Amino acid sequence: MTECEEAPSPLARFALRVEGSSTSPGNVKRTTFLLIAATFLLASRHAALAAPCQFESQGEGRVAATVDARSVRLDDGREIRLTGIEPTATTKQALTSQLVGRDVTLRGTDDTPDRYGRQGALMFVAESDTSVQAMLLAQGDAIVSAEIADKDCATVLMAAEAEARRQKKGNWADPSAIKNAESPDDILAGIGRFMVVEGKVLSVRQAGAVTYLNFGRNWTRGFAVTISRRIVPAFESAGMALKSLENRRVRVRGWVEGTTGPRIDVRLVGQVELLGANEPGVRP
Repeated sequence: MTECEEAPSPLARFALRVEGSSTSPGNVKRTTFLLIAATFLLASRHAALAAPCQFESQGEGRVAATVDARSVRLDDGREIRLTGIEPTATTKQALTSQLVGRDVTLRGTDDTPDRYGRQGALMFVAESDTSVQAMLLAQGDAIVSAEIADKDCATVLMAAEAEARRQKKGNWADPSAIKNAESPDDILAGIGRFMVVEGKVLSVRQAGAVTYLNFGRNWTRGFAVTISRRIVPAFESAGMALKSLENRRVRVRGWVEGTTGPRIDVRLVGQVELLGANEPGVRP
């Protein structure tokens, strides 16, 4: 390189690697994944220097294998759980085809292993400022779990999922991916699973230390959301008074439980989203 030649930018070097990999047999899915990363890079060229989700580094490594639908094993033996997402039917396949053999950087606020010995982290591949989680969400290969407390990072993940829903990519190509609150039997059939439910809150009632968002007139059999008193201040701080949700359409995500009627216990503000009046809803 001569003195007057400018060194290639990280974005340019990344694009060259994408171009090279696209001609290798068996690399079509990985190339698609990298192209999405390149798109995110282009979109972020004029963004603030402190990109969302750029938490403290928790180390680096190379992905050796996938462990389950949202966990991978690095070549140094560490098991990493991808925080911020819940898996779909295609998540494990996406992780295997797009991450195995790749060098990654881990970021997060706490590297303490969970009870299964897994380190939770946001994962970044190549030179992208966008997490693997956001790219999986953009492909429709994952669902936002709402566990990320940082507002800016959570917004990025939600936006990636929303775009995949809009384009009906991956998981969202299935009309039943979002359950209708007016069909409690469909929700109850998924007991023990993480689900996304949409509907109109018919009433907000408090019983002891629990607030109930009721989506059916039959409180016993209808779908409901339960919210503990201890997290009500978090909703109020976010500008979402629970009583104000009455007669509003919302999207709720979480683990389905219950016996006669399905319930989702909301523990994080991000599990509840207000839907706009013009946003199309699901049908029973």
